[in-house]
Amino acid sequence: MPTLLIVHHTPSPNCQSLLEAVVSGATAPEIEGVDVVRRPALAATASDVLAADACLLGTPANIGYMSGALKHFFDQVYYPCLDATRGRPFGYWVHGGSDVTGAVRAIESITKGLGWRAAAQPVTVTGTPSPQDLEACWELGAALAAGLTD
Repeated sequence: MPTLLIVHHTPSPNCQSLLEAVVSGATAPEIEGVDVVRRPALAATASDVLAADACLLGTPANIGYMSGALKHFFDQVYYPCLDATRGRPFGYWVHGGSDVTGAVRAIESITKGLGWRAAAQPVTVTGTPSPQDLEACWELGAALAAGLTD
């Protein structure tokens, strides 16, 4: 059974609502045969990444960058996963108070270095998530999970 790994840092109610929307999409009843594994960024390991068929990443934008927790995740998995995960499909979402540009740039740079392949457009949200933002996160989770059933 293919595995979708969701790695997230959710320190706020806004981030939590986006995570819940992503998980709801990834585990939608119409998507069968995909194991969805959730890991906080500080607990996710290279073994988790190596065991997954796709990765979905979520972070707040903090002071113009991804969270320290997601950066720690990347620091821990980068070299152990570098060769084995080239071409791995991934997606991500970022929440910020006013700007997410730096966080997006950092995630894009690191995943490019890993050789991961974007499987969906990222979802970026500033301020309080709207119903459209939550729908976009639901669709992001569903797209990554459904992509593993092909």
